[in-house]
Parts: sequence; C-alpha cells; structure tokens
Amino acid sequence: MRAARKETLQARSRSRHGTILGMYSPELLDHFEHPRNAGEVVNADAVAQVENPACGDILKLSLKMAEGHIVEIRFLAKGCVPAMACGSALTELVRGKTLEAASGLSREELVQAVGGLPETSVHASHLAMDALAAALKQVKI
Repeated sequence: MRAARKETLQARSRSRHGTILGMYSPELLDHFEHPRNAGEVVNADAVAQVENPACGDILKLSLKMAEGHIVEIRFLAKGCVPAMACGSALTELVRGKTLEAASGLSREELVQAVGGLPETSVHASHLAMDALAAALKQVKI
C-alpha cells in the first residue's frame, strides 16, 4: 500500500511541475527561481509598497538615487510566482536609468521581459508598475 501511495504522490508532483512549466515562460520562471535585486535598499531615497486587494499580493520597492539616476533598486514580494518575477524584472529594467526613462517604462515592456504572462496573471505586471510609479513620485518632489 505504501508503494502505491508513494507512486501516486510522485505522479502528482510531476503533474504539478509540468503544469507550472507549461503555464509560465522560461524567463518568468528564471526570475522567480533566481530573483535579481531582492531585499531592501539601506537609506533609500524612496520606499513604496502596494497591495492588490483582490489577491493579496504585496510588492515593496526601495531605491537610491545619485546624479538623477536610479543607482540601486530592490524589491520584496509576497504573492504569486508572476508577482515575484515581475518585481525582479522591473528592478533590472530601471536600474541605472534616469527618473524620466524609468517613468517611461511601459507595462508591455515589463511583460515582454518576463516572456509574457497568462491572462490570469496580468495583475502582477500592474502591481509592479504601480509600485514603480509610487516610488518615483516620492523622488520627484
């Protein structure tokens, strides 16, 4: 009986893994499994946290400016795989950019950077873009 149960659990595990691989792009999974710039910036010039009230995902961005450029940006995320991946990709896309260039980043560029998002996960890109807008608003003052 134990051998049969073990086989069933292994089959379920393979099935779930196959579903995740089929659902998300390799780029998205790479950002999730190997997040870039995770954590918090010490003595940040801006810190913004946004939450999606519908699903409960939370994304926090902190950034440091120097000579009009984003010299350091980090994220913390609590939520789904795409929310974490979008946070990671966002930091790569705006690090080193001016405020103007960072504010010009489009949601489509972010989605492209993670290799696309399933329709049910589009909210993750909105969460990341909202966090970026909130952080940039703080440093424009």
